[in-house]
Amino acid sequence: MSKKELNAYRLTLMEEPTDEILSAIMKEAAAEATTSTNKALADYFAEISVMMRRKVTVKMPFYEG
Repeated sequence: MSKKELNAYRLTLMEEPTDEILSAIMKEAAAEATTSTNKALADYFAEISVMMRRKVTVKMPFYEG
């Protein structure tokens, strides 16, 4: 099934999707979910890395040091 055919398909109550169409839809959804998850994880760890490089001094009232 071509990308054009897949994008033209619409789920309706009148027509049952074929196994091929459902498989293509799920593969595309999984690829998009994987991409967005990987981007979110990369952004998250980049931010943590920046936070770790910052020098933060915290005064703790119960610590004598």
